[in-house]
Amino acid sequence: MRSAELRRRTAETDIELSLKLSGTGAGTIATGVGFLDHMLTLFARHGRFDLTVHCKGDTMVDDHHSVEDIGIVLGAAIAQALGDKRGIRRYGSMLLPMDEALVLCAVDLSGRSCLRLTADIPSEKIGTFDTELVEEFFLAVTRSAGMTLHIRQIDGTNSHHIVEAMFKAFGRALKEAVSIDESLGGEIPSTKGVLV
Repeated sequence: MRSAELRRRTAETDIELSLKLSGTGAGTIATGVGFLDHMLTLFARHGRFDLTVHCKGDTMVDDHHSVEDIGIVLGAAIAQALGDKRGIRRYGSMLLPMDEALVLCAVDLSGRSCLRLTADIPSEKIGTFDTELVEEFFLAVTRSAGMTLHIRQIDGTNSHHIVEAMFKAFGRALKEAVSIDESLGGEIPSTKGVLV
């Protein structure tokens, strides 16, 4: 299967999302949050995921609810698309340069939710986007997907470059983790026999 289509409606957001793990990086992103559209487009392209996201959110309040809820739905879609995770590589990592910025990202599709994000983003905003929402997004993804995610800024002075490197690195690390390892012969990559 390796795909998922989800809808989530609350009093704050209405989100429709489709995800195909073995894709080409195609899709349309319309979240109502311009900078997030840009980041999710990069994530999908670098991960070669077909991703479509439409969100109507209460951005007249601020972007928080939309960003967090999209993270929740994306994480749930990743989990659904993976099913029992039979035959996947499970782990993925990427050390990604973006001009002066350098970001390390490592993923474990363990079934356990853990985020370690270490970064010093110089500005509070990138355009109109609150940079504190970067961590909120990744926290929502990891909780909903049941993944361990480490993102570490090693270098960087430009806020846009730092965050862009995070999303590109996440896409590439996740691409590796969800890829099928033929040498496993369809086994679940855990001595426990399950990844939940």
